Amino acid sequence: MNKKRTDMPKGNVTINIIADDREHKSEVIKSLMGIENVEVCIRRLSMGDYQIDNRLIVERKTLKDFAVSIIDGRLFKQTICLANYNSKAVLILEGTAIDTVDLGMTREAMQGALITVSLILGIPVLRSKDPSETARLIVYIGRQIESMAGGGMQRHGYRPKTKRKRQLFILQGLPGVGSERAERLLAMFGSVEAAISASSSELQAVDGIGKSIAEKIKWAVSEEVKP
Repeated sequence: MNKKRTDMPKGNVTINIIADDREHKSEVIKSLMGIENVEVCIRRLSMGDYQIDNRLIVERKTLKDFAVSIIDGRLFKQTICLANYNSKAVLILEGTAIDTVDLGMTREAMQGALITVSLILGIPVLRSKDPSETARLIVYIGRQIESMAGGGMQRHGYRPKTKRKRQLFILQGLPGVGSERAERLLAMFGSVEAAISASSSELQAVDGIGKSIAEKIKWAVSEEVKP
């Protein structure tokens, strides 16, 4: 039975996680079992260490194992298999740099491997400091996937009441726009609709918004998203 933990991410939808049986001694599994609305099943996986709701594969490596796998050649064999698997995959690197000091692995070699994994093979790389954080990260991924599948990303926390505050809240979600720039955009254009319809040059007329931010805003509100 799962135990409630106030320091763990919560959600109303149950996240189903399959953990590979070779991870049965991992502290990650213990932490996962302590998170509310998370069901953990332990069995053999053909790929990766964890599977989230049959949608995503998680390969977990400590930084030390990551370094050793570079040395012995396992890393690229494993990640090429992950990249070619029929489910999307993510690599979680767990630990801190001090864990690899005794291996003599250079920073450049580590960075080169990360570039290959993330940019060339297209596998996202996430970092955690310990097994507990890895467990929370896995659950956050599951919650985010569930949120996207349900029709959009949630913005947790503050819930604006008035129309003006809602308008500012929406504008703050644009790239490079914080609270101050949102205020200036609303003062200049009068509405969210007018602000996002403004041209790049018109946006640059707002104090604090240069060409780079203006172009990012135009890209965010006008880019066509194909189904």
